[in-house]
Amino acid sequence: MLRTLLSILGVYRIYEKWLLQQVKNKPMPKHIGVILDGNRRWAINHSLDPKLGHHYGADKTEEVLRWCLDLGIQSITLYVFSTENFRRAREEVEDLMNLFEERLQKLKDDEDIHKHKVRIKAIGRINLLPERLQRLIREIEEETKKYDGHFLNLAIAYGGRAEIIDATKKIAKKILDGELSIEDINEKTFEKNLYTSHLPKQDPDLIIRTSGEERLSGFLLYQSAYSELCFIDVYWPEFRRIDLLRAIRTYQRRKRRFGK
Repeated sequence: MLRTLLSILGVYRIYEKWLLQQVKNKPMPKHIGVILDGNRRWAINHSLDPKLGHHYGADKTEEVLRWCLDLGIQSITLYVFSTENFRRAREEVEDLMNLFEERLQKLKDDEDIHKHKVRIKAIGRINLLPERLQRLIREIEEETKKYDGHFLNLAIAYGGRAEIIDATKKIAKKILDGELSIEDINEKTFEKNLYTSHLPKQDPDLIIRTSGEERLSGFLLYQSAYSELCFIDVYWPEFRRIDLLRAIRTYQRRKRRFGK
C-alpha cells in the first residue's frame, strides 16, 4: 500500500514538472480570475460538516496564492462571497465572516505579501459586511496600497450586476456634479469607475471555475468579455498545482482574436 502510494506520488511529481516545463517559457496570463466552488459538496463527500469545507477551501486558497506568486502571475481575483450568498443560513454566513476575518489577519501579517509587494483590495459592496471585517479590510488595503509587484483582489459581497450598477451611479453623480458631461461617457470612462479600476489590467486573461459547474455566476461580467474560460471538474479543496498548470496550458494553446 505504502509502496503504491509512493509510486503514485512519484508519477505526480514527474507530471507536474513536465507541465511546468511546458508553460513556463510561454506567455503567462497577466490576470487570472478564480471562482472558488465546491467547498460544501467536498465536505459532504468526506462525511464532514459542510461548513468545514470552507475552512479547507481557505487553506487551499493560501496554497494557490503561493503557486501564482511562484509563476509570476501579476494579478489574481478570487470570487469568495457573492451578494447572493447572504441568503444562506445565518449561522453559515457568520461562520464565513469569522473565517474571512481570521484569514485576512493572517494575510496582513504574511511576510510574503510584503516581500513580493502584493497590493490587496476587496472588491464588492463592502458596506454590507460586519463592521469589524470592514475595519480590517481598510487596514490591509491601507498597508499595501503602495505595492505594485502583484495584485490580490478578493471579490467579497460581490456581484457583477451590482458592480455595473454602482459604476453607473458613480458616473451619474459626476455628471450631476458637473465633473463629466454625457459626451464624456465611453468604455474608458466606465472602466475607471469599476471596482477593478486600480488594476494595471482589469480584464482577466483566464477565468477558472472549480466543481464542474460551467457558468460565471455574475463574476466580473463587464471585464470577462474576452476572457478564456476553464471549467475544472474538481471541488475547490481538491484543486492541485497540476490543475492550475493545465488551465494555464489551455490558455496558452488558445488563439485569442478579440473579435478580429
